[in-house]
Amino acid sequence: MELTESMVGDAAVRLRRAHGQLAGVIAMIEAGEDCVKVLTQLAAVSKALDRAGFKIVASGLRHCQDAQNRGEQPPMAMEELEKLFLALA
Repeated sequence: MELTESMVGDAAVRLRRAHGQLAGVIAMIEAGEDCVKVLTQLAAVSKALDRAGFKIVASGLRHCQDAQNRGEQPPMAMEELEKLFLALA
């Protein structure tokens, strides 16, 4: 399945935001910012990436289910589903 921006919805927006946050974290480190502030921002980036990943998986599952219901593709094996979720762990 190929992803399109319309399929992933706001996950692309979340990823762009995380990209900016990560650039900010790098700038904070380079500027010698306080460790607590850096780690707080890094945690926010990590959470944003996780949420975007789960959004993409959820959107993909909906897309696959719709395609299965239309008879366009076979059901996804449980092993494939598990692998998708564990890739985000």
